[in-house]
Amino acid sequence: MSGIDIAVFPVGGMGTRFLPATKAMPKEMLPVVDRPLLQYAVDEAIEAGISQFVLVTARGKGSMVDYFDQAGELVAILKAKGKAAELAVLESTQLPPGAICTVRQQEPAGLGHAIWCARHIVGRRPFAIILPDDLVQAKVGCLKQMVDAWGRVGGNMIAAERVPEHRTKSYGIITPGRQDGALTEVLGLVEKPKPEDAPSNLAVIGRYILQPEVMDILSEEKRGAGGEIQLTDAMAQLIGVQPFHAVAFEGVRHDCGDKAGHVIANIAYALAREDVGPAVRAYLKTL
Repeated sequence: MSGIDIAVFPVGGMGTRFLPATKAMPKEMLPVVDRPLLQYAVDEAIEAGISQFVLVTARGKGSMVDYFDQAGELVAILKAKGKAAELAVLESTQLPPGAICTVRQQEPAGLGHAIWCARHIVGRRPFAIILPDDLVQAKVGCLKQMVDAWGRVGGNMIAAERVPEHRTKSYGIITPGRQDGALTEVLGLVEKPKPEDAPSNLAVIGRYILQPEVMDILSEEKRGAGGEIQLTDAMAQLIGVQPFHAVAFEGVRHDCGDKAGHVIANIAYALAREDVGPAVRAYLKTL
């Protein structure tokens, strides 16, 4: 089975929960310690073998593409000053020529609509989706875990974690079937059900591997929860037609679309680093 070489990053949201910071910068560029959320997402994709990166953007979010360019003037200054460590850091932000491309989502019509906007670039091949808001802290990247599992069973695959029952109304929720280790067969999907209507507390998080047929379904532009084109609804139509599994990934997910989650992610990642961890740990002990 051939691997997954293309990933779609839906990054067109306005980030209103982080105003005023997001008035002039995309929420995906908010840092966790010293790296933007989008950098973590791209690094995770590279680890999983992705070589083509599709950013589904919106008006005013061109800085995300600029970020992965070569910063010629800055590089020249750092070279002149002999700052080798800083140059090495910059090199990690540059992608090979042609590796990154963008498409515009001209209206905020839902996650399914954002993915559909990338249909001409994805073509008729299986593809990954990463939502940078969901930052997964793990020894082996979440998408790499999924790609390894997908290599065994194929079809469609989503990352999932158990959430408190009262939180099911914030997620796509899985109707689980047969379980095999970290893999759970997906028998159904429902978008943001009330706790009393939820088939489980197994929630879909922002990592997917999907077959191209999902684009055909999204092309029908059917509106779901919130009057938006929901990716969950489109995926649900593939269940029973193609293999569909959820992966219980190893790692900790930080919801960086939420202010508290973003602060917690900064603390967790800082504590894991040798350069800033000791100072942060010492401060936390004084609280």
